[in-house]
Amino acid sequence: MKVGGQAVIEGVMMKSKDLWSVAVRDPKGVIHVKKERLRPLPKVLKLPFIRGVYALYQSLALGVKAINYSASKALDEDEGEKPMSSATITLTMLFAFVMGIGIFLFLPLYLTKLLALVVRPIAESSFLFNIADGILRVGFFVVYIFVISLWKDMRRIFEYHGAEHKVIFAFEAGTDMELSSIKKFGTHHPRCGTSFLFIVMLMSILVFSIIPKTWDFSWKFGSRVVLIPLIAGCSYEVLRYSARASANPIIKFLIQPGLLLQRITTKDPDDSQIEVALRALAEVVPGLKPDMPEMDKQAYD
Repeated sequence: MKVGGQAVIEGVMMKSKDLWSVAVRDPKGVIHVKKERLRPLPKVLKLPFIRGVYALYQSLALGVKAINYSASKALDEDEGEKPMSSATITLTMLFAFVMGIGIFLFLPLYLTKLLALVVRPIAESSFLFNIADGILRVGFFVVYIFVISLWKDMRRIFEYHGAEHKVIFAFEAGTDMELSSIKKFGTHHPRCGTSFLFIVMLMSILVFSIIPKTWDFSWKFGSRVVLIPLIAGCSYEVLRYSARASANPIIKFLIQPGLLLQRITTKDPDDSQIEVALRALAEVVPGLKPDMPEMDKQAYD
């Protein structure tokens, strides 16, 4: 049984094939839980490459729901903190998506265009042009991750990210789901969203290389936006395969950049954060009943 997850504000979201849940600890220490059943997927959405595009859409949709729920429970309303509305969160996510296209697609392409004016080989070779564009895109991505990691509140989310990975590692290893056992596992997981995004960056270099270098800037940029679903689908298949063949020396080498980047996006969690991640996992795995005192201190919504 495969499970995936996502860190949210003072909590963790977990997803299995049929269920998704989010567990959040409020300022008083109570763990709040929300769980919903997922609709069965039609066969067409399970096909290779197509399933990757849908998985990206589903992750974004569930992410908005999970963040909205976590914000409503993690903030202390007694001290005047009010959670954002669903509409506000949706608009924020949309704005972030547009900004992402601007920073990671438009800006690298424009800078590469300027670079081509002074470096003749880049102007004459589609391969070199896309390599330069890709290097700039990866560079912007790494710098972006590093900058947001300096934000104190983001560090808390990265700690919950680490808790999510430890719990999933323990579950996949088949160990007893006790705190002492879970803490022994690492925080760098090959199926992490961070690794997926890094694979997307590398895959884009290959896919964008099919765009003719004779096209003008607006067509090059527009085609990059249109090709996002194709890149997401291909990257998802690579991620799935790398998780199954992680012992292969070649695959092990290829996934290293994503694992290294998780040194930034995951931090060692404390016991209370692991407990929240375990609570979320227990909701999507039938029969999983971890014996932990904190599990009695919870509220369902």
